[in-house]
Amino acid sequence: MGQQIVECIPNFSEGRRLEVVDRIVGAIQAVPGVTLLDRSSDHDHNRSVLTFIGEPPAVEQAAFAAIQMAAGLIDLDKHKGEHPRLGAADVVPFVPISGMTMDDCIAMAKRLGKRVGEELNIPVYLYEKAATRPERENLENIRRGEYEALKQAIGVDPAREPDFGPASVGKAGATVIGARPPLIAYNVYLTTGDVSIANRIARAVRHSSGGLRFVKALGLLVEGKAQVSMNLTDYSHTSIARVVEFIRREARRYGTGIDHCELIGLIPQTALVDAAQWYLQLDQFEHDQILESQLQNASAQTALPSEDFLNALAAGTATPGGGSAAAYSGAMAAALVGMVARLTIGKKKYAQVQDRMQEIAALADAARAHLAQAVAEDAAAFDAVMAAFRLPKGSDEEISIRRAAIQTATQAAAEAPLRVAGLAADVAEWAAEAAESANANAITDAASAAAMAHASVHASGLNVRINAASIDDQAAAQAWLARLEEFHQRAERCLGRVQDALRDRADLS
Repeated sequence: MGQQIVECIPNFSEGRRLEVVDRIVGAIQAVPGVTLLDRSSDHDHNRSVLTFIGEPPAVEQAAFAAIQMAAGLIDLDKHKGEHPRLGAADVVPFVPISGMTMDDCIAMAKRLGKRVGEELNIPVYLYEKAATRPERENLENIRRGEYEALKQAIGVDPAREPDFGPASVGKAGATVIGARPPLIAYNVYLTTGDVSIANRIARAVRHSSGGLRFVKALGLLVEGKAQVSMNLTDYSHTSIARVVEFIRREARRYGTGIDHCELIGLIPQTALVDAAQWYLQLDQFEHDQILESQLQNASAQTALPSEDFLNALAAGTATPGGGSAAAYSGAMAAALVGMVARLTIGKKKYAQVQDRMQEIAALADAARAHLAQAVAEDAAAFDAVMAAFRLPKGSDEEISIRRAAIQTATQAAAEAPLRVAGLAADVAEWAAEAAESANANAITDAASAAAMAHASVHASGLNVRINAASIDDQAAAQAWLARLEEFHQRAERCLGRVQDALRDRADLS
């Protein structure tokens, strides 16, 4: 299995105070390894949708940080908007992207739900694939009556008992967390301000009322126009084109039409290609006929290393810095190990180590991918610390939020290089083994790999130590330092093994 990538698309009940949305975004971006792909805010809905991806632990932490930030900044007792809502962080779905199963996302939803309930004292309901009750699979069932109805029913009606957290709500309301396949949030604006027409069309198009499969819809009044607001939960079976044409036909019944359409968040490219194929009647169309797809494939096959990273490293900016260079050194060490292993595979003289060299090549490739990603993660971790220090510190609440953000960002800034050091120690082990038993003609390459891996461990350790000294949780800091010492000793031993191999196999003592 390759690198695990998961997507999170949290919806927050704030679309008017963009400074609040900025702080929620900041909490997400403070977590290394997370990439924000999109943000969308709507004034009339009074709602924002954020989209970010990364490896599961980072995404899970970023989701928690965003929920925590939203809970401190959004008061549902004061919130008004067109879109139904239950909480400050209203709904938080996880979507498997690469190397992930739906079961993995369900486990993430449950872990996050338990943590939010226990640490933030917010009621949590699990929905879609993570639902613990059949009636909670559909979000609209959980959100029926919205925040106001939940306040009256929770703790009284057994059907409103949360999956995690207290049977009571504060100003942050409740949060719905789940796992689901990708969906498309798509709105159609009509050439009328009569919202009753939008309601009738929504009733006709949504599956629960007898309409199209995999379509959820409701009618709203937005910007003076009637809007059919939809979630398309499986575009591969019910395409956007089919939905839009259905609405166009229904609108004509009421003497109106489509003014324009709106996409909320991101959309899979395949969905747009399918719509184009449908409208243009390209029955024999193949996806590899798209020029940009072919260019991208060609670029991937012919791409050569560039000096972009080295130029960025030499620039007069704080990032990328020593931590990124440490990760880069580890990635190059892993690449050399893979090279030595492949120069051994297929050689009769080394038949006895063929299987092991294949294993080492695969391990080195995976480590190289993670270390290459860590180049950017280290820079992002440092940027997040700086962003936390720039948070406002006027009121007591702001000081508390700022301090918590600094501690969270500093902890992440220590854990990122610690992961690099651990991977680099692994690479050093494989390099030493390659020096001892792989193709002797490449022994100096294996030795170079061990030296670069050792440098990666040492350089990463400098960042771990300086951040460990700044963290309040000194028990965690001491645990980091203990692991770092273990990695350093392993790398040192590997250098000794390489020196012995050089003396015994190449007479380069």
